Amino acid sequence: MNMGTIWTVLGVIVAIIIAIFLVNILFSVIFWAFKLLIVLAVAAIVFAILRSVFSRKN
Repeated sequence: MNMGTIWTVLGVIVAIIIAIFLVNILFSVIFWAFKLLIVLAVAAIVFAILRSVFSRKN
């Protein structure tokens, strides 16, 4: 094995480690955004229900 091959193998290993780290961050951000969308949808439904309940009493 020459020095170029060793650096190539080390570069590939470092690239894989960095890619795993970035993909984990990306998935956590996507999960957080999806969770936020679900919370907003449920909050809008609850708001509409509460608004209709309180408008009937008046």
